Amino acid sequence: MQTADPERFFETDAEQEKRQRRAAKAGNKFGNPITLKSKILAAIPDPRHPSSALLVAESAGAVRLVNLNDPENTKTAYRGPTAPVCCVAVGGLNSGTLFAGSWDKNIWSWDLTSKTPGRKYVGHADFVKAVVCARVGGKDLLISGGADKKIIVWDTATGARLHTLQDGVVNMLSIQDLVVDHASSTESEVSLISASSDPHIRRWKVRLDGWEQVAETSPDAPGTDRPTILEHETTVYKLVLDLDSDEADLWTSSGDGMVKCLSRLKNFTCEDTFHHGDHVRSVAVTEQWVITAGRDEDIKFWDRTSGKLHCSLVGHYDEVTELVVLRGPSGSSERVCSVSIDGTVRTWPLARAGLEAAVKEQEKPPVQEEKKEAGGDDLLSAEEEAELAALMGDDE
Repeated sequence: MQTADPERFFETDAEQEKRQRRAAKAGNKFGNPITLKSKILAAIPDPRHPSSALLVAESAGAVRLVNLNDPENTKTAYRGPTAPVCCVAVGGLNSGTLFAGSWDKNIWSWDLTSKTPGRKYVGHADFVKAVVCARVGGKDLLISGGADKKIIVWDTATGARLHTLQDGVVNMLSIQDLVVDHASSTESEVSLISASSDPHIRRWKVRLDGWEQVAETSPDAPGTDRPTILEHETTVYKLVLDLDSDEADLWTSSGDGMVKCLSRLKNFTCEDTFHHGDHVRSVAVTEQWVITAGRDEDIKFWDRTSGKLHCSLVGHYDEVTELVVLRGPSGSSERVCSVSIDGTVRTWPLARAGLEAAVKEQEKPPVQEEKKEAGGDDLLSAEEEAELAALMGDDE
């Protein structure tokens, strides 16, 4: 008989202790959890409802709409892949197309409103781990990065591959994240920033007729260039451009346990460092807070002005994969959502009073409840669970 029950496999003492700790923690209600039936690998705001809804990538091979104002209604799903979905983006004509990169090496698309399947983009030789949308010269582009160490630029309308970006100077490993730098883009050229399993951050200029990698001015040797931005020691997992700052500085999170602010005015050299500890999978920034999360399961709020840790909130019982700031109609930050391998979506306040109330709530003695298992309908076998763990821990 085949089984994915970890208790039926050989485990080290450390693995048993971790599993038992997570099982004891699984019943908590901190962050008002919305529980899905599979692991959540990525999330973005739903552009139609940016203050109240998320589009999440599930290991069960779907993108699911999660309405935070109606947590019982999680039935809206975009289906097609039979392998885990790793990343999501929205773009195309009138921002009406949903894109999803999958373990099956393909990028799937749907009409965001009708859920009608659209074009499938085939070309990567390994997992697709990052997708973003851009517009250049009046044409909609899809840009994807994969575990095959390639960044591919697609014509969204035709599915044609326009360019394949690869670093010819410093060996580039598996792509972890991509972000469009609108502050440096023009109508005819998009500025792209990439992160990968090596510690190097790369900038690119992409046009319809070609592309180039941007050399950075060396902070140590004025007048000379450095081929990449090198401020971390190992894998860079997440890139975030600060929407609440006129400088639009670049924030990064890494497997070295640190989150850094890279100053645009100083040629993307490090201006601030926050020591989260363990692998930091995601970072989010607001005018007041720097928020970090990752393998240690906690959500940490840092005072952006002083750099001091304000509080650490518990709730998730497995690795946190994404933080998403939800913004109101005026663009102001309203709350932050976290998603996790534990299959839950949790929401946290951004107001100082709300955070203090959350800390007090977590200091109360725990109430014993029957544990609810997440992941009952997960598509992953025991072997795929191990593969996912290896993928999430890819620091090579």
